[in-house]
This record gives sequence, C-alpha cells and structure tokens, in this order.
Amino acid sequence: MSHQSGRRFAGAAAALAVLLAAGCGTGTAPPSSDPAGPGEVIRVPADASTIGAAVEQADPGDMVLVAPGTYPEEVTIDVPDLTLRGEDRNGVIIDGGGIRSFGVFASADGVRIENLTVTSALFYGVLVTGMHDENGPVAHGGPGYTALDPSEFPPVQRFAIDHVTASNNGLYGIYAFNAQHGTITDSYASGSADSGFYVGQCEACDILVAGNVAERNAIGFENANASDSVVIAGNRFSHNRIGMTLISNYQEAFTPQRQNLVMGNLISQNTSADSPAHALGGFGVGLSIVGGQDNAVVTNRIEGNPVTGIQLGNTEDLPASGNTFTDNHLDGNGIDVGDASASRTPSSGNCFTPAPATASPASLREAVCPEGNDGTGVDTSTWPAPEVPAGVSFLDIPAPPAQPTLADVDTPPSEPLPATVAMPAEDDATLPAADFLDDRSGTT
Repeated sequence: MSHQSGRRFAGAAAALAVLLAAGCGTGTAPPSSDPAGPGEVIRVPADASTIGAAVEQADPGDMVLVAPGTYPEEVTIDVPDLTLRGEDRNGVIIDGGGIRSFGVFASADGVRIENLTVTSALFYGVLVTGMHDENGPVAHGGPGYTALDPSEFPPVQRFAIDHVTASNNGLYGIYAFNAQHGTITDSYASGSADSGFYVGQCEACDILVAGNVAERNAIGFENANASDSVVIAGNRFSHNRIGMTLISNYQEAFTPQRQNLVMGNLISQNTSADSPAHALGGFGVGLSIVGGQDNAVVTNRIEGNPVTGIQLGNTEDLPASGNTFTDNHLDGNGIDVGDASASRTPSSGNCFTPAPATASPASLREAVCPEGNDGTGVDTSTWPAPEVPAGVSFLDIPAPPAQPTLADVDTPPSEPLPATVAMPAEDDATLPAADFLDDRSGTT
C-alpha cells in the first residue's frame, strides 16, 4: 500500500467555488454581435405546452423556463445564446422513455442547459455538438467522424451545462463533442453504458469539467481526442467500473489525445456491480491513459481500485507518453501504477513524483521526472484479476439521489457566455477527502 500525500491547499468546497466561478462567470467577452442584456422568458407549460414548442418561439438570448413535470420529448436547441432551465432540478424530467435517441441536443453557440434531469434516452442524455444535419446529431459514427471537416461541421462555440442530472441513458450521460469553450459543472451522471461524462474530438478545446459526480457507469469520465486545454478538476468519479480515461482513438479525428490537466479529483472504489458492463470488460481501474500524451495529473485521490489506480496503455501505434503524475494520493489499489502497453508500442517518458509504492513493472517506481520511464519489462500476467460482475441494463440502474438545485431560477442571464473559459491553475489543486461530494452520491 502507498500513501502519497502532496501539497494541501484550501478546503475542497472553497476550491470548488473558485473553480465554478472561474468556469462560468469570467473570460474574454463574446463577439459584439451576440445579444446583450437579458432576453424574454418563455415558460413551459404556461406560454408553450412543450419544451420544443418554447424553443421554436425563442429568439437569441431568451430563456425557456420549465415548470416541474415529466416531458416525453427530444429537445433540439438551435437558437444561439438560449438558456434552457428547469425550475426544480429534480422535478423537471425530460424522459426518453427508453425509445427516444436523446434528451437535449444543442447545436447552436452560446447555449446554457441548467437545473433539470434527463433520463432514459437510448444514446445521449445531453449532447452538445457541431456535427449534425437536418435529421439531428451525427456525433457517433456519422460522416466526418474520423476525418472532421471544420467547414462542414464547425464546432459549437461557448456552452454551459450546469446542475443537470443525467441518469439511465443508454450510451452517454452528458456528452460534448466537436465543441469548444464550454463548461460542465455541478452535474451528475449514472447508468451510462459508455460514460457518464464525455468530452471528445476537439483541439484547443477550452473546456472545464468541475464539481461533477459520476457513479454506476461503465466509465465515469472519458476523453477521446480532446486536447490542448481541457481541465478536469474537483470531480467525484467513484463506484463506476472504470473511474476515468484519457484515450487516443482512431475512430475520431485529432489523434493523439494530449495536454489535459487532471487535478483535485476523487477516483475511488470503481467496483460497481449496479452498472452497465464495459464494452471491453474493463473493471476495477481508477485512471486509464491509453495512447494519451503530455497530460498533467496533479493532487488527485486515487484509491480502492482493485486492479490498478493508474493504468497506462497504447492505442495501436500511439503510446502513452510524456504524462506527469505529481502529488497524487494512491492507496488501497491492487497495483498503484501499472503499464499494459504492447511491446510494439511501449510507453515512454511518463514520470511520478513521488514514486508509487507499488508498480508493475517495478521499474515504474524509478520513473522520476523529468526523464520518466522507458517502457520495458511489461508483464500483466500477475496483476490482480477480480471477478467482473455481470452488467445491468441502463434502464434498470437505481435512481440517483436528489441533487442540489439552483437558486433564483426566475432571473435570466444578464449577458451571453464568454468567448473563453477562465481556468483554474495547477497550483490551486486541492487533495479531496475520501468522502468528497458524498452528499450527492447514492453509493457511499
């Protein structure tokens, strides 16, 4: 067992407040053509009988405010700078009924989605993407998926998903793909057969993921080919099958994945039996970096994962390389750090400060910064192999607990979202407690 404790900063709650304020309230101003001042408020069902009808009535800068109730809809938002907000996060339910493809799909710039629940969609709970046609989103497997043409599918600019619950959705809970300059904050995801939260296929992404809880998913958080400026800070990725992954994926544009900052997260006890099965049988892993490069992993608590706390691997000819691990707390994992890279694509230049107490191969314990490891001696045959429980249908995952709701829901935003996100600094990282955000969890 190891106990890597690095710098301790201010309390986790205070740090989160700073992160969320930074992500949602400041940054470079948007272009002057964006609407200024609060727009009109369209109430559902008082002014429009459905959410979709309210969006059709809306102009840029307006807010659609939804009263408590269950809404069996697919909501498409193609109005710039629109705010979709529920009056009560736990009482406003967009229900896919196990038959509709998505809950909320936003293709316009500057959209806010706030304070509501999206459940039982076949594919996506909430999806923000520039990849769409007249029939809806084409963000998974459609044209342009592996060789993105930005002129055909311009990335969505400026988005915010805040205080949203995404439960029992077939593939993804909250999904940002081919999008830039956005925030996913104070949200919750469970029951996803791919991942609770997903950020993919963007360069110079400028995306902040902070203050979220993911549990009972195949993967809590996944990044595939989202690079250069993604910050994952102060989240709880516990009680999934895999806590979080940073992967390079040849099925998407912009390989390799690179240059994320992962700071101040709790990544623990990823042993969920009440979850959909992982497609490749993954289980018991905290943080997996597969073909990811030059990521900084700082001051996270990674514990109680029975296979590996941190796992390295390759994607075909793309190695896990140049990743730095600083001041992380590793404890109670089967192996603190393990390298599963194929001999044809060895990992290299991954370094640890301080050294992990347990590692496979043992040479990883000597992989000091800045030089890092040389990818030799990989042997996974002696790794822990816990029994993997059978998967559960996404529709049968236990319902989440009630989640915190926004205050002052009647007041629309006074200005559009900023053109860039103000990010937390690496030096602001806080080591979370073992019970971090457990008041929002159903699996404590």
